[in-house]
Amino acid sequence: MRESRNEMARFEMVPIGYARVSDEGSYLEILEPYRPALKQLDKFSHLMTFWWADQHDNDMSRSMMRCRPPYAEEHESGVFATRAEYRPNPIAMTTSRILSVDEEKGIVQLTWLDAFDGTPIVDLKAYFPVCDRVKDAQIPEWLSDWPAWLPEGEDFAVE
Repeated sequence: MRESRNEMARFEMVPIGYARVSDEGSYLEILEPYRPALKQLDKFSHLMTFWWADQHDNDMSRSMMRCRPPYAEEHESGVFATRAEYRPNPIAMTTSRILSVDEEKGIVQLTWLDAFDGTPIVDLKAYFPVCDRVKDAQIPEWLSDWPAWLPEGEDFAVE
């Protein structure tokens, strides 16, 4: 097994588009070569957007193996037990309701996206309840004040 980061296999990822996030809403701007891949996406209600947390693509964030998640700063966790953006590969994912899809213009309007404006999008996957939902999921007790479901179109914030 290779231990040095310089000796590890490298993978090339290219953006398929960019997040556009403002007070007016969230949408994905898909680059022209990838727009044909949007065909039939408008038939789905939800989308999983995989994005590159580019503001955390640095040696410090990539080397953090434990953190205090921004949503539970009183608890230290391994990064694989969090949704924090600090991780060896800063890949993040948001599931959102699809409001509209314009294949020709490459615009996918969403209810929300927890990424910054201009964040690179690396992949999209239609949400399939049979594959993407689990029964009797469990989370740690210290997250017990989180709601069971996120209200559609609302950002998540624990009071």
